[in-house]
Amino acid sequence: MKVILKQDVKKVGKRGEIVEVADGYARNFLIARGLAVPQTSHSMEVLHEQQEKEAELAAQKKAEAEEIAKKLEKMELRFQVKAGKEGRVFGSVSTKQIVEQLRRQGISIDKHKILDTYPISSLGVTKVRVELYKGVIGTISVHLFGSEE
Repeated sequence: MKVILKQDVKKVGKRGEIVEVADGYARNFLIARGLAVPQTSHSMEVLHEQQEKEAELAAQKKAEAEEIAKKLEKMELRFQVKAGKEGRVFGSVSTKQIVEQLRRQGISIDKHKILDTYPISSLGVTKVRVELYKGVIGTISVHLFGSEE
């Protein structure tokens, strides 16, 4: 029996896929638990409408991510850290601090989306990459300057 999955099902398929399964498995498990619907002309129409809406939403999110990436390119985050003579830095700047500074400037990003996860512990400007959406990567300039104490 062919069914359209409404949710991801382990070892069967992902949401929106049309899969061939045993009749009993389809009726007694997948359909009974609301994980799938039988493949009919009506359910195919509904599936196509949902896929079109998802494609529009994905295009909109990608456009928003590209706008944010342009803003990030122009932005420079400045952090003051304790530094000794000869530019030795005591401490570092983490992804959490970068996200907090961005939030203060009106840009909300999840810290797990930052690709360069190592703490920044050298004076000067460092480029940090952020994945805003699938395939859209923005770059932030992080400037560390020291204060001797």
